[in-house]
Amino acid sequence: MAASASELVSGVRRAVVKIGSSLLIDAQTGGPDTARFEAIAGALARWRARGIETVLVSSGAVALGRKRLNLPAGKLALDQKQAAAAAGQTALMMAWNGALEPHGMPAAQALLTFDDMESRRRWLNARATLDALLTAGALPVINENDTVATAELRYGDNDRLAARVAQMCDAELLVLLSDVDGLYSADPSRVPGAKLVAHVAAITPEIEALGGEPGKAGTGTGGMASKIAAARIAARAGIATIIAAGAEDDPLDRLSRGAPHTVFAPETSRSNARRSWISGAIAPRGKLHLDDGAARAVRSGKSLLPAGIARVDGEFSRGETVALAGVDGAVLAKGISAYGAEELRRIAGLRSADIEAVLGYRRGVAAIHVNDLVLEDQG
Repeated sequence: MAASASELVSGVRRAVVKIGSSLLIDAQTGGPDTARFEAIAGALARWRARGIETVLVSSGAVALGRKRLNLPAGKLALDQKQAAAAAGQTALMMAWNGALEPHGMPAAQALLTFDDMESRRRWLNARATLDALLTAGALPVINENDTVATAELRYGDNDRLAARVAQMCDAELLVLLSDVDGLYSADPSRVPGAKLVAHVAAITPEIEALGGEPGKAGTGTGGMASKIAAARIAARAGIATIIAAGAEDDPLDRLSRGAPHTVFAPETSRSNARRSWISGAIAPRGKLHLDDGAARAVRSGKSLLPAGIARVDGEFSRGETVALAGVDGAVLAKGISAYGAEELRRIAGLRSADIEAVLGYRRGVAAIHVNDLVLEDQG
């Protein structure tokens, strides 16, 4: 039986919520819709009180910057968009700070680019930063770093960015707040009898066709097509996606009370998706030779500690996939290394407690965490 939004939310530990410009910008003034910012902030605070760690992906910088710089209506040139993003991002964060402060939730800005999300090393650095912010009780507010874009800004980037952020921070749920309450069988503004599609088990060409063409009007650049694209990214990573209306006083709480929405089911579990990604590495960048104790520990489902590494072959960076071999040289597992090759050579054979004394820092006690390990017979 398909899970509803209330069932999904009840078991969530970490979620990513994305909200677009059309819900945040006052159509009359071009400035922040203060009531909307406050409503979202209150909903996020209530989720935090329930134990749900939330990362917010917020659009709105270009729209706010257009107003602040008195830029003309209509299509902007790339340099104008970049200037608007620079001017508007400060206004966007001021609005979120003002809305979140009464709830004791510091807003923490994080601007990401395509390169940040596709480079494994940057991905790991960004993930570590988000983890630290959430642990400290802050609310990460993420936007695309449009100011340094090298290609024209594309519609829907923040929908897809939100899906990638959900992957990066190991979220169980992606919520896309929209100006409609889900995916419909036809455009509900044009077809009175259009019906809400409450559950999508698989994103087929027929489902994609329901997304229509990218919208041109309004302050936002996304549309239902971009949300379906984001749901596909999340589904392949084992993450469920909910599309729901964001123009309500308590848009997140309403999900728990059965408000209309569309759920996109994940294609696999998050653990299976991660295992498939790791085991699919055809050519690991290096090889770690383990002693007998470490090999047994890895086979029994434990992390690889530096103390169990006898030799490091190859050159690789933190976050790259490496092979793990036993004393007989046979590969027994693959994993994502928490340290680069040169770092591992310096700490190989040492206790985890000695890592910081040798390197001057420590990213963790394990050379490869158990969640980043796949045994060869599991691939």
